[in-house]
Amino acid sequence: MTARPLKADSDCEYGSFMISSRLSRRALIGAGASTLLAGLALRGAQAQQSLLPVTSQCSDGDEPTPRQTEGPYFTPNSPERTNLFEDGMPGERIALAGFVLDQRCRPVAGALLDLWHCDAAGVYDNDGYRLRGHQFSDAEGRFVFETIVPGRYPGRTRHYHVKVQAPGRSILTTQLYFPGEPGNDGDRIFESALLLDIPLGRGPNLARYDFVLDLG
Repeated sequence: MTARPLKADSDCEYGSFMISSRLSRRALIGAGASTLLAGLALRGAQAQQSLLPVTSQCSDGDEPTPRQTEGPYFTPNSPERTNLFEDGMPGERIALAGFVLDQRCRPVAGALLDLWHCDAAGVYDNDGYRLRGHQFSDAEGRFVFETIVPGRYPGRTRHYHVKVQAPGRSILTTQLYFPGEPGNDGDRIFESALLLDIPLGRGPNLARYDFVLDLG
């Protein structure tokens, strides 16, 4: 599938997205440590299937994912890939996985997800595509990125930037946050509805977030 280049927020039409301040978040189930280890050795659709159950944990009428600012460091035309980690890269490895769903809990297949974030030292690569990439959700709406835990950027708590776009629809731009971070309370745009689910005691690190889109 060929990616349509994502533009800056100022170039996008957001259509009828109805954004509220709350999102029902689902805990990760059905992905034990052995399954996760196997999934981390895979790529693309195989990794998506290994890291997530066949169906998402959601309910009809879930509220749409809140939109947030793009920030100053988005770069369009990122490479299509699921693995952002590079050999020798400092930082704690993590798999960021989830579903793209509509408000009726139906999977959104072929949704474009573009992820970018700073490195372990809090530095963004603005000359290339280090820790930047995009992929498409599979037929069940699943996605997974293999990357690292971002560092603390000055004035911000730890966070990921992401754009999500259902086929033929407007772009949702938002950010994802880590639970229990000391910097969350002091971050002026932190939103608790955008907290990642990070189960404990499951071996390698896994973060879960399900995006809910208002598709009208």
